[in-house]
This record gives sequence, structure tokens and C-alpha cells, in this order.
Amino acid sequence: MQTFSFEPVDLPPGIPAFRREIREFLDRELSGYPAEKRANCWTSFDAGFSRKLGQRGWIGMVWPKKYGGHERSSIERYVLLEELLAAGAPVGAHWIADRQSGPALLKYGTEEQRQQYLPGMARGEIFCCIGMSEPNSGSDLASVRTRAERLPDGRWKINGQKIWTSQAHRSQLVIALVRTGGYDEKAKHVGLSQFLLELDTPGITVRPITDLVGDSHFNEVFFQDVVVGPERMLGAEGDGWKQVTSELSLERSGPERYMSSLVLYLELLRAVGPEPSEPVRQAIGRVAAELWTLRQMSLSVAGQLARGQDPALEAATVKDLGNSFEQALPPLVQAIADSGVRLEDDTALARTLGLLLQVSPSFSLRGGTREILRGIIARGLGLR
Repeated sequence: MQTFSFEPVDLPPGIPAFRREIREFLDRELSGYPAEKRANCWTSFDAGFSRKLGQRGWIGMVWPKKYGGHERSSIERYVLLEELLAAGAPVGAHWIADRQSGPALLKYGTEEQRQQYLPGMARGEIFCCIGMSEPNSGSDLASVRTRAERLPDGRWKINGQKIWTSQAHRSQLVIALVRTGGYDEKAKHVGLSQFLLELDTPGITVRPITDLVGDSHFNEVFFQDVVVGPERMLGAEGDGWKQVTSELSLERSGPERYMSSLVLYLELLRAVGPEPSEPVRQAIGRVAAELWTLRQMSLSVAGQLARGQDPALEAATVKDLGNSFEQALPPLVQAIADSGVRLEDDTALARTLGLLLQVSPSFSLRGGTREILRGIIARGLGLR
């Protein structure tokens, strides 16, 4: 049985100067950028902005220099992510490559795969998406049915479908979890492998899905007789489940899990001014306390990952609590501002609130539903 471990992390001495450097850059680049576009910004795709970050060495910060990285500390990277999210920078283009696809290549990829793709990712020129979710699978990731069949000449033929694949229509690569062995209902996680696939490979079709607010960052991805060589496999055959669960620790624990709605909180502070009423002051204080707690927990997980640990239990906890916080914030702000703000008003607060009231219900779906996460936590604590 595991126990929770959220040990505090000390920030290096140079962090204040690094924060100032980031903020000066963002003040220049995001001048006049609308508040509603700053909300949920890690899904906002801007290839040009990502290239500018790459030029500054702010993608692949912790990767080895021989792969285009900069060998900086994971805590510096965490601070960068905090500042980008707090400012609402459009980081969706490179986010997945920097957060998990690049690290997966470093951990499981061949030298040829690393040399081929990592430098382009670090420059902000190669973008990735996640090929995990499938229709009719819900959050049961181990039940994937997309299948790779080995051909007599050693190549693989892939057939199946993925869904909710963010930015697939704008990405060059997908890491797809597929079934290379038999399917056993009692051991669904066995026989899975990952493939590193270029999305312009013949037989791959990407179809965007338009969401409630008119965005199209989700996609369906179809694989129809996609034939690839054995060099397209990422890691070892049959190790897909181990690899993908390790990848999910990176996906679930970052500051984006509690900062998607931060811009709304900042707009509320601007709207109520320096002397809010006592009930509003108390509500603002509760939000600030919760934000600080989540930040300390998330930073602790970053420290564990930096030490080579696999904090799956802690990452699931951060993701669950962070999603609950993000989803509760828009209705809270609506209640606080109800007497003076209408959603039809053309103000930064009203526009941001209107957007997040529509999209925040989905926050608990991405990266694993609340029910799946709580099952992980319960098993980790020996409660079931």
C-alpha cells in the first residue's frame, strides 16, 4: 500500500531573475491579447509563438543538448510553464511535444528516432498529438481495439480509430497506443504497444470535431491499412501499457491542471477593485488558498519526476483536485459578479466567464475522468 508524498521543493536562487525575463518577453508578445483568448490557453494553437519560444530555448528545456535541448532544471521549466499559463500565452502548438511526447522519445525511443524528431520539437517546428482515446472505450484506456498486425516482411499494418485527439489536424506526429497481441477481457493491458507515426502516412485520415464554442482542436483519426516499418514502434513490443501510464503521470500533474481558469480569477480581481465587499473578499481568499495548495502539490510532483520517480498516485490526485477547482471557479465568479456583470456585457470579465462556463465541464474528461482517477487513488492507497 502506498501513501501520499508531497514533499516541498526549494526553488533555485536564479528563479526571480528568470521570472522577470519571462514576464518581460510575454508583456511584449501578448500586448493587446484579449482576455478570453488567454483562458484555457494551453489548447490555443499558435505555431509562430511556439517558434519564438523555441528560439529562446524554452521548449525542451531539460532535454540533452545533443537532441536540441538545453539541459536546464525541471524546476526552471515548471516556473516557465507557470508564467506562460498565468499570462494566457497560446502554447497549444508545442505543449504535448514538450510535456510528454519528447520525454517519451527520450525514455523509450531509439537513437534514430530521437535524432530525427527531438531537435525539431525543441525549435517549435514539429508538433505532436496523443493517440490514446477511442470510440466506445470511455476512460477504459486498456480496452483499445486499434490493431497492428505484423506482416511477413516484418512491417506492421494498422487499422482502427482514435478520437478526441487534440491538434491532430495541425500536428506532424502521433504516438498511437495499439494492440499488437491478443485481446483478453481479464487482462486488457497485456499485448499493447506504441507506434510513432507521421500523420501524412498513407492510410491516416484526420477529421476535425467542432465543439460547443466553435473551436476545432479535437479530432477523429482513422487508420486504414496503414503500413509502416518496424522502426516506427516506440519502445518494446508489448510494453505499451507501462509506457503509456508513465506518460500519463506527465500529463496529469502539470500546472495546466489548475491554471486553465486562472485568467478568469485575475479578471475578477481587476473588476472588484482593491476594496471588495467582505463576502467577496472571503471568496477571493478561499480561491487564493486553494490555488496555493494546488501549486505546492503540483510542484512537488514535478520534483519527484525530476528525481526519476513515478508519482502516478500524486499526479492523479493533483489532476482530480485541480479539475474540481477549475470547474467550480466559473460558477463562483458568476455568483460573486452577478449583481454587476451580465454575460452579454462586452467586458473582459464577461467574455472570459462566458467562455469558461461553456468549456470547463470538459476539464474533468481530458487526461482521465474523475472516476478513473479516483479508482487509481483508491487502489494506490489500498482501499480497493
